Amino acid sequence: MMHGPLPDRTSPIAAATSAPLVAALEYALALCNRIILVLASLALIGACGVLSYSVLGRALFQSPNYWQDEAAVFLLVGATFMTSAWVQHQRGHIGIEAFVGLMSPFANRIRLWLVDLASLAFCAFFAWKSWTLTYEAWDDGQVSNSMWSPPLDIPYGLMALGMTLLCVQILLQLIAPIAGAARR
Repeated sequence: MMHGPLPDRTSPIAAATSAPLVAALEYALALCNRIILVLASLALIGACGVLSYSVLGRALFQSPNYWQDEAAVFLLVGATFMTSAWVQHQRGHIGIEAFVGLMSPFANRIRLWLVDLASLAFCAFFAWKSWTLTYEAWDDGQVSNSMWSPPLDIPYGLMALGMTLLCVQILLQLIAPIAGAARR
């Protein structure tokens, strides 16, 4: 269901305008997210093209394609993880909105801050493990178990970078209200 902005969904940029460093970081991440969004859109279109080619190739020419599934998965993994910071900036992740109307605006801000703090802890752990997995795949020269055998550090690296950007976005959302309040 689509709806207008909720009281707990205010932009952290407004709170950070009095903190120039936070505002600059927000702006830089927003610019990075816009570029990633365009590239992720192209990756999704590419995945559709690869899978459509695969279906048509098998149906019309009876030619098996060994690379198309992994190529599509790589594109989808990259698009999913790399756009997670943009989704977080939009507050588009799944959340329980039943409490929003029952709580005061102050209680909602505290609730949202605590949720962001817990999300940051989880995402930081996920990012750390993704970076270690990326390094191990790169260092060991790990490849997938298919005939195509692409290097596994590509999808692991996309996961790690996407989760790192998500951590930066959550961190900015955590410190923006504090930085804005401290400068007033």
